Amino acid sequence: MNESRLELSVVVPLFNEEESLEMLHKELKQALVSIPDHEILYVNDGSTDGSRDVLMGLQSMDATVRVINFRRNFGKSAALDAAFSRVQGRYVVTLDADLQDDPAEIPEMVAMLKEHDLDLVSGWKKVRNDPLSKRLPSRLFNRATRLVSGLKIHDFNCGLKAYRNEVVRSLEIHGELHRYIPAMAHWAGFRVGEKTVNHRPRRFGITKFGSSRFLHGFLDLITVMFLNRFRTSPLHFFGMVGGLVLGVGIVLNIYLLIEWLRTHHIGDRPLLFLAVMTVIVGVQLIFFGLLGEMLARESKEGSAYQIESIWSSEDQ
Repeated sequence: MNESRLELSVVVPLFNEEESLEMLHKELKQALVSIPDHEILYVNDGSTDGSRDVLMGLQSMDATVRVINFRRNFGKSAALDAAFSRVQGRYVVTLDADLQDDPAEIPEMVAMLKEHDLDLVSGWKKVRNDPLSKRLPSRLFNRATRLVSGLKIHDFNCGLKAYRNEVVRSLEIHGELHRYIPAMAHWAGFRVGEKTVNHRPRRFGITKFGSSRFLHGFLDLITVMFLNRFRTSPLHFFGMVGGLVLGVGIVLNIYLLIEWLRTHHIGDRPLLFLAVMTVIVGVQLIFFGLLGEMLARESKEGSAYQIESIWSSEDQ
């Protein structure tokens, strides 16, 4: 990893936030007065409004601004992944562009990283200014994630987070896995803390939250759990399940063999079909695990997004 040249990188992923960008940038510059050695990296995730033009204006006026433009909308995980591989700061802060995250929290979150020897500080929207349709699913999501991950924080999906550079460099974020960054960092052995942050009502535009994201979130929880626990040894998972199913099949077949030896007719018994099927499924699962072991050692995932352009002061 290259040695970081700056104290702080601020990463702002955005999609169709034209109205909020100038106000957000003004607040960021005010908050970062105490950290002059910084950069602000905006990731334009294929916006279809005037966000691109606003970002062009901000970049032309402020040498600390860099902009990554995606060719189309690839999602927040892709935006963060693109930024994390390019940040130059020893510390990295992420926040959303809709003005609900308060930039004034940034200096305290960075100080908390240093003073408490933490690797990641996740914001906690203790008082959340969102409708019940967002708050209730979020509570269920956070409870489930705490249970599965073993990490006892309140808010996994808050956009406002502070990291040490080595954390963001080590993360592999794709799909919708940005929701589980604290859990992924925790599983990787990093020290994760939490800070109560100010959460503000949305001033412009509409929320990007949809009902489908609730279901997707729990499916992604299964994904991230599997990737972190069994990614390098998929046979441990498939072999365990396959072995259990195969064991049931063997017991059933032994029972049916004894019944047959006792001259009982078993050819039309449903139990025979179940016994044969469980053996077949168990063997297949074990072979899936072996195949996964081979793929885990050979495959390397490529980028799932396409960058159209990158603007920075170095290009001028």
